[in-house]
Amino acid sequence: MIRFDSVKKLFRRHPVLDGVTLDIATGERIALIGSNGAGKTTLIRCLLGEYTFDGEVLVDGESPRKQRASVLGKIGFVPQLPPPLKMPVGQLVTFAAAVCNSDPKRIETIGTRLGLNIDELRNRPFNRLSGGMKQKLLIAIALGRDVKVLVLDEPAANLDPEARHIFFSLLAERIENTSMIISSHRLDEVAQLVNRVIEMDMGMVVLDDRVADDSNLAAMLNTKLRLHRADDAIARALSEWSFTDVGEGMEWHGLVAGPDRLRFLGMLSRYVGLLKAIDMVELDPGVTLQ
Repeated sequence: MIRFDSVKKLFRRHPVLDGVTLDIATGERIALIGSNGAGKTTLIRCLLGEYTFDGEVLVDGESPRKQRASVLGKIGFVPQLPPPLKMPVGQLVTFAAAVCNSDPKRIETIGTRLGLNIDELRNRPFNRLSGGMKQKLLIAIALGRDVKVLVLDEPAANLDPEARHIFFSLLAERIENTSMIISSHRLDEVAQLVNRVIEMDMGMVVLDDRVADDSNLAAMLNTKLRLHRADDAIARALSEWSFTDVGEGMEWHGLVAGPDRLRFLGMLSRYVGLLKAIDMVELDPGVTLQ
């Protein structure tokens, strides 16, 4: 589906990409990881046809530079930083759908699932939305189109836990017929979303490894915590995850999206001295956040 063949890119004679060769098949979900300056963003921009480069990039047999309109019609892209667009939300949805001959209603439906009221926002300029609203709309545009490739750069960074769960469920609906590249600085943020990890450093691929494929992206974990004592800091952190205090600050209940398991445990690790017990049980399919 996607082919990078000996891709090289220089900025002021400095190699930012140094002979990258990769093949990504339909159904593969790639975690593209690496520190700042590793080459992740440059590789994505080459895939989107935004840069000239040496070597070859093909998407479904087409060049992002030579057949850019056709290639971009096959790619849904969620950038890490929302663009400073002044276009009204309704106009942006219509334009994005027209690029790949999709129905704008599909984008609006996904936006609604993520918690956006498109009708209320239709005349509001995109740049006047909150960070979370921008992220939800960009995700809705990417997932609401008929695309074969999803490129997601820190896609859930600004989403609340409920929206993250819905986002993971939306990805689960696309895993059979879509290639996904999910860029992140941290593997634990995306580990359970992917079935292959590619790490970049100094413009080169330094790791390309298959990982266990847990495709149940829509899983939910019923989570119960008991603490040795009440503590304001962990209470604030758990409240951000929509947990409920059911025991005077010493017992908490909540739901954690399956792909967020490591992220949640990473947060808890800051308060490990307070933890008395933790119980995480996967719920039956179809259970949703309350």
